[in-house]
Amino acid sequence: MEKTDIKSLNKTELRQVIEAMGEKKFRADQLYDWMHVKLARSFDEMTNISKAFREQCKETFLYTSLSAVCVQESKLDGTKKYLFALEDGNVVESVLMRYKHGNSVCISSQVGCRMGCRFCASTLDGLTRNLKPSEMLDQIYAISRLIGERISNVVVMGTGEPLDNYENLITFIKLLSDENGLNISQRNITVSTCGIVPNIYRLAEEKLQITLALSLHGATDAKRQELMPIAKAYQISELMEAVDTYFEKTGRRITFEYSLVAGVNDTDEDVMNLTALASGRNCHINLIPVNPIKERDYRQPKQEYVTAFKNKLEKNRINVTIRREMGRDIDGACGQLRKRHLEES
Repeated sequence: MEKTDIKSLNKTELRQVIEAMGEKKFRADQLYDWMHVKLARSFDEMTNISKAFREQCKETFLYTSLSAVCVQESKLDGTKKYLFALEDGNVVESVLMRYKHGNSVCISSQVGCRMGCRFCASTLDGLTRNLKPSEMLDQIYAISRLIGERISNVVVMGTGEPLDNYENLITFIKLLSDENGLNISQRNITVSTCGIVPNIYRLAEEKLQITLALSLHGATDAKRQELMPIAKAYQISELMEAVDTYFEKTGRRITFEYSLVAGVNDTDEDVMNLTALASGRNCHINLIPVNPIKERDYRQPKQEYVTAFKNKLEKNRINVTIRREMGRDIDGACGQLRKRHLEES
């Protein structure tokens, strides 16, 4: 019989399961606290629970606890990139970025990705499987344990398309922001999507207070389709209707992620089209100089071109920033460390 994934249960579900085992409700509360507040690595660490019940839990439940098989630290900015081993032998990446306002972790939502974005290493080998809520959570928990510090911001922008793993993503967000757990504010959680329109509408109905970041990368259908296969399924007009609905339902400003690729989407015409798209919308544009991968010949624009692109948008009264590059010297882009690990193993 397949074991229940205990770290993916919310507090109500856990109480029901524990009471069905003949235990009192407070046992569930103890377990929940050990998992989501004290960040215990195993049942053995739960010292206020009897050994007999811990043994029973080991037989009944799957307990997700990720181990780091590789850690890289940037000499440039202290960013750390972790490669975590999953129970089935797969590996996923996570990144710790330190800012003045606190520690931010970027996590993966899938093993691999099937979206096929042309500039991304995560998608080169396709999708292996979805991550469970517990496996998303424990990327954060493991990093917090390793550094001995609290994580204050979480970005679901690593390997995978979060809205392609919808139900597990929603469970993860609710567990992460639960006041009985780590209690990370939903306003400090960002979810990135390449634009799965039906699930943007579903997300809007969840009434969460997370930030939605849309990987735009082109302001016309032709440009997006050149870079992102998903753009052939959903036109920009459909995407804009979906993100407008998300803003109407949640009041949360949309972020447009725009990877600048030299000679592809960094022209004056692109500035004009992007201005037309962003004008009148409560949005923010995040410019990201593309992080080159060896499998593609895309190049990063020179810094002066990136700055000029930003300045032109600002003259058009568009909210825009250039994302600070983190971990450039440690396989910083999504999927690079995992791919190198798989090639070497």
